[in-house]
Amino acid sequence: MSPRVPLRPLARILEARAKGENPDLIERENKHRRHEDMRDRARLRAESRLVVLAGLFALAFGAVGVKMGTIASSDPSEPRAHAAGAAIAAARADITDRNGRILATNLVTHSLYAQPPQMVDPARAAAELARIFPDLDEERLLGWFTGTRKFLWIKKRISPEQKQAVFDIGEPGLLFGPREMRLYPNGTLAAHVLGGARFGQEGVNAAEVIGVAGIEKAFDDRLRDPARAGEPLQLTIDLTVQAAVERVLAGGMTMMNAKGAAAVLMDARTGEVVSLVSLPDFDPNDRPSPLVEGNPSDSPLFNRAVQGLYELGSTFKIFAVAQALDLGLVSPETMIDTRGPLRWGKYSINDFHDYGARLSVTDVIVESSNIGTARIAMQLGAVRQRAFLEALGLTTPTGLELVEAPGAKPLVPANWSELSTMTISYGHGLSASPLHLAAAYATIVNGGTRVMPTLVRDGPIQRGPRVISPETSAIARDMLRQVVTRGTASFGEVPGYEVGGKTGTADKPKERGGGYYEDKVIATFASVFPADDPRYVLVLTLDEPVMTSGREPRRTAGWTAVPVAAEVIRRVAPLLGLKPQIEPLTPTGVTLTSN
Repeated sequence: MSPRVPLRPLARILEARAKGENPDLIERENKHRRHEDMRDRARLRAESRLVVLAGLFALAFGAVGVKMGTIASSDPSEPRAHAAGAAIAAARADITDRNGRILATNLVTHSLYAQPPQMVDPARAAAELARIFPDLDEERLLGWFTGTRKFLWIKKRISPEQKQAVFDIGEPGLLFGPREMRLYPNGTLAAHVLGGARFGQEGVNAAEVIGVAGIEKAFDDRLRDPARAGEPLQLTIDLTVQAAVERVLAGGMTMMNAKGAAAVLMDARTGEVVSLVSLPDFDPNDRPSPLVEGNPSDSPLFNRAVQGLYELGSTFKIFAVAQALDLGLVSPETMIDTRGPLRWGKYSINDFHDYGARLSVTDVIVESSNIGTARIAMQLGAVRQRAFLEALGLTTPTGLELVEAPGAKPLVPANWSELSTMTISYGHGLSASPLHLAAAYATIVNGGTRVMPTLVRDGPIQRGPRVISPETSAIARDMLRQVVTRGTASFGEVPGYEVGGKTGTADKPKERGGGYYEDKVIATFASVFPADDPRYVLVLTLDEPVMTSGREPRRTAGWTAVPVAAEVIRRVAPLLGLKPQIEPLTPTGVTLTSN
């Protein structure tokens, strides 16, 4: 125990005792003085603290006032929530048709994820989730929730109704994250043009949307550019026309028992693709998985109009005739030897019918003579024929703004011999897509200038180089018109609209072993309208069609592709703003006079 410290000064105590005074008074006086000193020091400390606290309050209120003034003087804007970590660019521009109607846009939705350590009743959560989402397995969910995982995705996209149902479970370990998903409000319409999109980089509070095919992938950088998020990508597609073409083509495909179908409707002057259809199709909102085996063309993802490379048969005949006319080798009235068969080595070329010993060049097209076209091609030669087809774009990819287009390079013979020259003249030995054919026909009938197909409206379109003369183009248009009025495409006539075109029926090559099927064809009708001054080209192709409504099966284009194309033209011509031509009334000999 430490010694007691005296409170009284010893000298004064001794002096007080000597004088007979009470020493306790001295002790009380000393204690009182010390208490006063302690109160003074405590008051000074309290006053200092109050001064500091007042200063801090003044600074805080000043900062709040400055911030309020800054906000009041700035432009109003919607507050945004920011997640930790690197920002994910979720914005994506809309895609519209030529008239500004929405083809692809964004929809705000939510994702569902779980944090198992925060779960109260994992078994109940697993059971309720399996009830809300029938595709989820309850046992697997329970294994995840009771395991060692701290985070897991359950659903990348859920509907508002599903979100409410999950919220009603009341499980704190089930959480939602905001999402901006890609929406195609028209479903399957223009599916092969748009392609589709999926989530790329993902976070809890955002996910980027990236294109996987079609326009979405070809223009992915442009659509994801934050600086252009409010600027829609406008296509040349017409939504109404596209819907009409798809509906008619689907009906024709069913009626003709075809395996697949494709159609390309193009502006003959500019190359703008107004409609592009491939059947069967798919819904880009729920894009199917690609095939892992078998023929890619069996997948609904396969774009027959762009990726499909086919021998397009007699539709090629107009190219050989147009080139010969332009070179001055023949005239429309020049007579061509059509006696058959035409032999070259061990091979022979025959016509579908016996057309007699001679046909005029015009009738070679109208009657679709293989022999006559082959003899004209022999006058051209392989070198000139190949150069002409190259000028028409039939030997290289089209350059269309789809990610699939660069891979669709026409199949040309390794050795372009004289036999190849003859067979290619009537559409065998060179495989191209319906889109290639549409662009080539547009070049032939629009006055002879090269057309480059396009799907994007991006400023004025430059006129292409000249391929044939305007005079040759006019003759070719007249020949194509006669094919409809008195030739193999008689079912292609549409009252009020002069239709011209050329049929093509090509045997389908076997996938293995070489050779051709005897009962499978690619039927094509390449049409133009109005024929006197073509505004549009329509190429329609049916894969393995067979019309069974008659006495015997018919597979040729005149019986299958032509009537379907005629119905397409009848439906879309008014939608394109083309007024029907009214035939003048026959004079009656009665004159109307006024009194």
